Amino acid sequence: MDFEFSDRVRELQEKVSRFMDDHVYPNEHRFHEEVAKGDRWQPTAVVEELKEKAKAQGLWNLFLPESRRGAGLKNHEYATLCEIMGRVHWAPEVFNCSAPDTGNMEVLERYGTDEHKKEWLEPLLAGKIRSAFAMTEPAVASSDATNIESEIRKDGDSYVINGRKWWTSGIGDPRCKILIFMGKSDAKNPNKYQQQSMILVPRDAPGVNVLRMLPVFGYDDAPHGHGEVTFENVRVPASNMLLGEGRGFEIAQGRLGPGRIHHCMRLIGQAERALEKMCKRAKSRVAFGKPVADQTVTLERIADARILIDQARFLTLHAAWKMDTVGNKAARKEIAMIKVAAPVMACQVIDWAMQVHGAAGVSEDFGLAAAYAQARTLRFADGPDEVHRNQIGRLELDRWN
Repeated sequence: MDFEFSDRVRELQEKVSRFMDDHVYPNEHRFHEEVAKGDRWQPTAVVEELKEKAKAQGLWNLFLPESRRGAGLKNHEYATLCEIMGRVHWAPEVFNCSAPDTGNMEVLERYGTDEHKKEWLEPLLAGKIRSAFAMTEPAVASSDATNIESEIRKDGDSYVINGRKWWTSGIGDPRCKILIFMGKSDAKNPNKYQQQSMILVPRDAPGVNVLRMLPVFGYDDAPHGHGEVTFENVRVPASNMLLGEGRGFEIAQGRLGPGRIHHCMRLIGQAERALEKMCKRAKSRVAFGKPVADQTVTLERIADARILIDQARFLTLHAAWKMDTVGNKAARKEIAMIKVAAPVMACQVIDWAMQVHGAAGVSEDFGLAAAYAQARTLRFADGPDEVHRNQIGRLELDRWN
């Protein structure tokens, strides 16, 4: 792989970095203040203001091809921008590059009809609405998606949907107008990977009920949030089916491959930020007569953090490059590898940073506790570590048949 980027990509890297320096980092405190005041589930004024600034600078929909007013970047090129944006957990939304909207927009771009694109993709591209993805279920081990029990039943010119989902990210945002729902449309199909379908469900459809918002280590991630949702006899037009019945897994693989790259690179950005905070804190604090930075254990942890971050970055860029050159399927081992490596790395680096900060590390004064919660969550999201390790092991064994 050639790690040299084009002039255009380097220019985008510089522009996004400068935007973060000029507009995002100085407004971190304001963002948290706005969320803490009044209704936590309303969009923040600061993000809406910065979205307009990002649009004006051409830093918008960077993940999409040029044909949809995106930047037309390859996976390994966009990945570097993900890292920069990921240094602040709410920053990707400023550039209209936040999950689950990016994945949902990619699904609509690849598999949606012209009507789907007009009704849902266009306002998502414009940042006027948001979306959610309903896949995980509380009643079954959703790490094996064939376990999904929710039902999508054909009834004339409609589909009727019944099921219970949770960790439906984005459902708490009042701007959420559309969900992509995965359920079984043919539970008796002998091919278990052709039992599932994905279908578009408007947020305001009768029968869609949010039972509760689920906190992660005490963080509810307002105004975004992750909800437990029931679907009770929800009726949608048959035309809302994506790609066709039984093709849910096919869509999922197209959606999750790039999403895993994005998640991992954003985590690397979080880990870089944690290492920066760790170094600054270690140099500014004195313990037992000398700066914490001079303590051998601290130096070792800083060195190990640098090694772990760079390892994860190179692994992730290699996986993204392989997706670009040979496709998602051929890169499935590399994608699985980084999905294990990046969250584990981020949890360790952030943990070391918290330790250097002492009791302050578990407060919200430095943002490390929230960063740790997010990193730890990504050892489940998009498939748990165990599933990816099993896949890596099987693929490695296949080499020796």
